[in-house]
Amino acid sequence: MNSNYEPQAGEEGEELPATEKDLAEDAPWKKIQQNTFTRWCNEHLKCVQKRIGDLQRDLSDGLRLIALLEVLSQKKMGRKYHPRPNFRQMKLENVSVALEFLEREHIKLVSIDSKAIVDGNLKLILGLIWTLILHYSISMPMWEEEEEEEGRRQTPKQRLLGWIQNKVPQLPITNFHRDWQDGKALGALVDNCAPGLCPVAERRRAGSQVPAARSWRTKRNSRRLSRITR
Repeated sequence: MNSNYEPQAGEEGEELPATEKDLAEDAPWKKIQQNTFTRWCNEHLKCVQKRIGDLQRDLSDGLRLIALLEVLSQKKMGRKYHPRPNFRQMKLENVSVALEFLEREHIKLVSIDSKAIVDGNLKLILGLIWTLILHYSISMPMWEEEEEEEGRRQTPKQRLLGWIQNKVPQLPITNFHRDWQDGKALGALVDNCAPGLCPVAERRRAGSQVPAARSWRTKRNSRRLSRITR
């Protein structure tokens, strides 16, 4: 496809295929992922009176990343860093301190270096935050009945699936693709975590008919969730 192509007069531009839309830089699910990860970071940072407004830019000096890691790990960096990083080199050194800390914690990072964080490479920053979520949230006990030894034997995806099954035992959820396509699983999960927030789940519980447009939107969001968890 020629990216410089412009429709001629009287000719309508063709809509991008669904696959290309999903891979585009401005794909809606990427913004959803960024917002979700930002909220997760802020939930942990609030105990040290820090906050992230723009995930792509606010980690660039390393200070909030260091603060987040210290909160999550309950450990100090063990190395000095620049409290006022006014120059690029200082920012690079701060981020390097954070990444070296993750190495000492045996947290594997792929293709992520200090330059990517300082330069605001959103794709790699999202990958970094997802790695932190996997290690510090999904790798920890997720509900009271979970056995610690059992949790260590399972992969993060298996543990996340177990948590969902614990939340919505009335639905036979065994995967992150087929079982989410009709929107029922997502609606039930949202309704369990935030009762009353999902009108679709409330209508189904009450036996009412769900409007087709609203049901379609729920199915669409379920497919996006499936892509994020693959």
